[in-house]
Amino acid sequence: MSTADAADAADAAALATTALEIAREAAELIREHSEGVTVADTKTSAIDVVTEVDRAAEALIRGRLAERRPDDAILGEEGDDVAGTSGVRWVVDPIDGTVNFLYGIPQYAVSIAAEVDGEAVAGVVLDVAKRVEYVARPGVDGATVAERDGRPIAVRDPAPLDRSLVATGFSYVTEVKVVQAAAIAHLVPRVRDVRRFGSAALDLCAVAEGRVDGYVEEGVNLWDHAAGGLIARAAGARTELGVGRGGLTLLLCAPAHGFDELRRATIEAGFWAADTPE
Repeated sequence: MSTADAADAADAAALATTALEIAREAAELIREHSEGVTVADTKTSAIDVVTEVDRAAEALIRGRLAERRPDDAILGEEGDDVAGTSGVRWVVDPIDGTVNFLYGIPQYAVSIAAEVDGEAVAGVVLDVAKRVEYVARPGVDGATVAERDGRPIAVRDPAPLDRSLVATGFSYVTEVKVVQAAAIAHLVPRVRDVRRFGSAALDLCAVAEGRVDGYVEEGVNLWDHAAGGLIARAAGARTELGVGRGGLTLLLCAPAHGFDELRRATIEAGFWAADTPE
């Protein structure tokens, strides 16, 4: 490893440590306020909700980042973008899986990624209810590695498409949801089964640690997948962003060895825009 590469790895490692420490603090705040949760506002539709805890957690994360790294930019789900001058941008989702959180379903996470010049170099997805920490950080050789609670994780071994378990999600826009439901109906007979867990960040980590064989969803935003996508890629997955049949951003993630086959299946099922090249 060159001196410059070593310096870059050290910087990325420091960013990962910062993200993890702040995510832990945000997760503790969320756990303290997990009872009696109510809706504070809505976003894209009446069922796309925000809670006061979302806002409080993001305010905490933004405040800690401003204290530690005042020259960095911040992109968050619940607040205004903050410009920076350092070349580092933080991409923050204070609670990925807000509807689960609202209903007391223990499947939601704090997601924090650090980008350098537009490329994710460190990421943390902290499963709040289960207290599980997924991290992407530089390894001993400088290459990004994926960890769960400090131990390396990797995608599942190859499996035929008909024995693949695929995670997905649905848009909060009704018209897009109808399109997605039709695509799922076409995909289900071709795979082992489909699961809808309710947190894109945790779905990506499930691919990373081999608990599912793939994930596809239309209607994702950068804060949903910046950290989880990096963790998945570090564990041996591929990701691709495109346009879904409903016109929104679509994300596909699967182990590199099975990515092309699942991609073809999702195109044929109708997840992608009609002009998507095969």
